[in-house]
Amino acid sequence: MLLGGMLVACNNKQITNNNMEQKLELTQEWDKVFPLSEKVNHKKVTFKTQYGLTLAADLYTPKDSKGKMAAIAVSGPFGAVKEQCSGLYAMKMAERGFVALAFDPSYTGESSGEPRRTASPDINTEDFMAAVDYLSQLENVDAEKIGIIGICGWGGIALNAAAADTRIKATVASTMYDMTR
Repeated sequence: MLLGGMLVACNNKQITNNNMEQKLELTQEWDKVFPLSEKVNHKKVTFKTQYGLTLAADLYTPKDSKGKMAAIAVSGPFGAVKEQCSGLYAMKMAERGFVALAFDPSYTGESSGEPRRTASPDINTEDFMAAVDYLSQLENVDAEKIGIIGICGWGGIALNAAAADTRIKATVASTMYDMTR
């Protein structure tokens, strides 16, 4: 199962046009290492960061949801992709009534950025903030109720984002080590 998520990270296709904008070719079939819950809807989405990178994400929403809901953005562990742990966390949060977004960080998985498999605390902190931007624009999200979850190495990145962005109302760092320090 882990191999499936790693293959997605290695087979990312990006097309760059003359304006240096990258259009991502996202995998459309279910490519996660876990089964899709019958309690949620799923769709692939993309959004931009302030650095001009395009992030690929999976958006999970509770089935039969009504009105504006709290939302959560999820990423990590370090080096992983949304088809693995962060996607499972997001799906479980959607089962509990949240709009949940699992995203691949810049330079990772289906998201844009060269060279591949690069990490930057500043850029990756912006990744979380761009996810909050995206979620706050959704009509079914209460922009005053957005949180983030950083798993493993991304726990420190989540703490950085929460310290920098007052729109983030709740933060979970499920980690043993703050690699941003």
